[in-house]
Amino acid sequence: MKKSRSRCWRAVVWVSLSLGLLGGLMAGCSSTGYLLQSVRGHVGILQAARPVDDVLADPQSSSKLQERLRLTQQMRDFAVSNLALPDNASYRRYADLGRSAAVWNVVAAPEISLTLTSSCFPVVGCVGYRGFFQREQADAHAQTLRDQGLDVMVYGVPAYSTLGRLPGRYFADPLLNTFINDTPADLAKLIFHELAHQVAFAAGDTVFNESFATAVERLGVQRWLSTQEEASFRRDFERLEQHRAEFRALTMRFRTELEQVFQRSGSDVEKRQRKVQLYADMRAEYRRIKTERWGGYAGYDRWFERANNASLAVLAAYNTQVPAFESLFERCDRDFPRFYAEVRRLAALPKAERDAFLVR
Repeated sequence: MKKSRSRCWRAVVWVSLSLGLLGGLMAGCSSTGYLLQSVRGHVGILQAARPVDDVLADPQSSSKLQERLRLTQQMRDFAVSNLALPDNASYRRYADLGRSAAVWNVVAAPEISLTLTSSCFPVVGCVGYRGFFQREQADAHAQTLRDQGLDVMVYGVPAYSTLGRLPGRYFADPLLNTFINDTPADLAKLIFHELAHQVAFAAGDTVFNESFATAVERLGVQRWLSTQEEASFRRDFERLEQHRAEFRALTMRFRTELEQVFQRSGSDVEKRQRKVQLYADMRAEYRRIKTERWGGYAGYDRWFERANNASLAVLAAYNTQVPAFESLFERCDRDFPRFYAEVRRLAALPKAERDAFLVR
């Protein structure tokens, strides 16, 4: 497993393109430069994309790439036939971007808070991150946020969704070199996750959207693995899932403790001191788990080195409501079309009503 794939979240950034970004330029709802880089970056990816069949027929394509592309098409067909995910042109093309990430996301949170700062855009509403197609631009934006005293994190995003809103095959989301060499189970999870964003979307509610897509990826990969004869697929998946489960338990426990510290009465000085101690304790416990239970597996080293309020806050967006969605799936008799219909109903409700339903 590549170290870059060991991230705990499945991050996405939505690019509205002609449905919203250009309209946003005229409306002045965000900076012209940022919106233009989003349009140019997305178009650049589309221009690099080629039909999978053409890549398979190209004698210059490596046998490893061809094998992976065939596997993705099997996964893509499975997504339609077994998970009731959209049957469209998404992930039927492939693009080699010549870089390690499709987009770099920037997230930020106040020094004594675990609430992500938000950016608002047409179509998708307010989200807790900004995505950049060039690392240099992401780093520059991150520095402006650090200068404001915020905790900031920059991380590479292997894929993003356009929500299936853009017309025609040309605008469909392609497979990318940034994730094509993931383990088979992780590759399936990513495809299922991104397609889930096309099923239901609540504007401005990152936790709802990401938790739903994460639930679909988890449910979907289990069903996909049950159809695979290659034993190593499940073996690798179970090993890494155990690491991820322990990682989530550890980080969410310390996130809860930090949140309690920030919400208590007391001076900011005291809260900062307790914050420093809790992060030190979290890193120490991670080192113990890594040594005693993971056999030295170092996939999360980079995350813990950089851990701050922003990185803990973004984790919650991808996990907080997952158990609620998994419970809803069970109440729908594990029937994906029924499940999706209920999720779409929830997405149309006011946020307070959605949240109340999912916590009951």
